Amino acid sequence: MLRTTFTELTGCTVPIQLVPMPLIATVELAAAVADAGGVGMIGTPMLPPPLVQQMLDDLRRRTRGVFGAGFLMPFLDRECLEVAAANARLVEFFYGEPDATLVEVVHRGGSLAGWQIGSKEEAQRAVDAGCDYIAAQGTEAGGHVRGNVGLLPLLSQVLEVVDVPVLAAGGIATARDVAAVLVAGAAGARIGTRFVASTESGAHPDYVRRLLAAGAGDTVLTEEFSADWPNAPHRVLRASVEASEKFQGDTTGEVCIAGMKLPVSHRSAMCPSKETTGAIDAMALYAGESVANVTRVQPAAEIVRELSEGAEKLLQSPEFAGKG
Repeated sequence: MLRTTFTELTGCTVPIQLVPMPLIATVELAAAVADAGGVGMIGTPMLPPPLVQQMLDDLRRRTRGVFGAGFLMPFLDRECLEVAAANARLVEFFYGEPDATLVEVVHRGGSLAGWQIGSKEEAQRAVDAGCDYIAAQGTEAGGHVRGNVGLLPLLSQVLEVVDVPVLAAGGIATARDVAAVLVAGAAGARIGTRFVASTESGAHPDYVRRLLAAGAGDTVLTEEFSADWPNAPHRVLRASVEASEKFQGDTTGEVCIAGMKLPVSHRSAMCPSKETTGAIDAMALYAGESVANVTRVQPAAEIVRELSEGAEKLLQSPEFAGKG
């Protein structure tokens, strides 16, 4: 078993965390990751408090594993935060200045608090705010990107200044990637793109199809999809940017959330889920630089097992021996 300070802190048995991708990290996906020993996460943006409660209740019924909820600071709902703090093992934040008052809400509810950061300075502020763990996100990551430093240099800088478990995020999709970040000092790996192509993912089939066809160099860091979240760079498939630039019109489609049909504005930050219709290829198709290693759709449990067991074997091999 891959025991680390993160597994000891959270009670999970595998140092792998699902990124809380809105619309993609479904209850089914989070439960599958948790059942496999990792940390399952759900995203909360645009969800009303009763639905967040319902999702967490559903997760508790589905799994005895570890699960949590993620909050994007530009869309933070304090009532949803209080619900999550009282019902999840982990609550974490991203894309905003670390805030001790929010961490206090999480701790008061009985949960562990985490913050995903993009710089050494932000990592130090997150620890000063009382966070129990942090995730260091390199520019290789899919979705919104906080900093401007690659994962391994950032991880090295962060480990010099913090004393809490640090997860590595960005460009991780294989057992070798997981082994490499553990050897570099990370307490676990935070994975998104690989799970977009899982059986339990909420991603639209056309989105998944694009991911599976993409190769190295097919992603780009851009601000193309910023209609409802300005000044926030994000990594997507280059093809989606090209399709968006050619698209004519104010809305690219429609999505159903909690039984409500909502328009998807052109250049919206919202990615296409199975409940989305319209010009899917012109929407935000988030993907990390690891996308070349996402080649087939697999059950989430199989992905977790492949990554964890593969990393464990590698760490015991002569190639990695003595490097930890």
